[in-house]
Amino acid sequence: MIKENQVGLFFLGLFVAIGLAVSGYFIGQTLYNSKVALNTAEVKGLAERRVTADRVNWTIAYKVSGNNKEQIPRLYEQAEKHKETIKDLLKENGFTEDEIQLGVLSYEFFEYRDENQKLVDEAHRLTGTISVESNKVELVSKVRSNVNKLIAKGLDIENRPPLYHFTKLNEIKPDMLSEATKNARIAANEFAKNANVTVGGIRSARQGNFIVVDAGEQYGDSAKIEKDVRVVTTITFYLND
Repeated sequence: MIKENQVGLFFLGLFVAIGLAVSGYFIGQTLYNSKVALNTAEVKGLAERRVTADRVNWTIAYKVSGNNKEQIPRLYEQAEKHKETIKDLLKENGFTEDEIQLGVLSYEFFEYRDENQKLVDEAHRLTGTISVESNKVELVSKVRSNVNKLIAKGLDIENRPPLYHFTKLNEIKPDMLSEATKNARIAANEFAKNANVTVGGIRSARQGNFIVVDAGEQYGDSAKIEKDVRVVTTITFYLND
């Protein structure tokens, strides 16, 4: 009976010892993981570039109008002449046939009635567009003033603002990401210096979105030739004691 009790106590002690050892391992592992997590610094790195738009879209609208339906054939001929006049001017100033797109004429009809709903006037309008898509970004601003001179010749023209685009973002992404990472490490080194530790390797990194805006603006990316490109990376570095 005594021998059986001794055997039971032996196994009980063994299980307790194993339990303590296992729990001790998990406690130690938790402390180790906590220490690793605490010995890090999360910082942000910014990279900025001033770039120039390399693509432009520009639309010129022209209109002709009359006050009765019988005038429509004449209005059509007039609109066709306006189209050719604008197209010739664009070609004379350096744009090629491939860069010029001719839109389709649209027709609008308006009625004007008095308070008794009696028809007092009507208007028939044809509107056409000519678009330019080109990489001759600087040329557009010069030619726009020449297009406006056609107004003095009797053309009803809407010289719409050009839309400037930067399409070479992929070409500058690698250098900007490298710069952002370097700036993040500089920030981490400053933090480590104040904490009397050193910066180790990268534990994790998150890349933010590349943002393109018109130079000096917070919003909008098509009104100016000059653009600002920004990217922010968030990097967690290990810290060494």
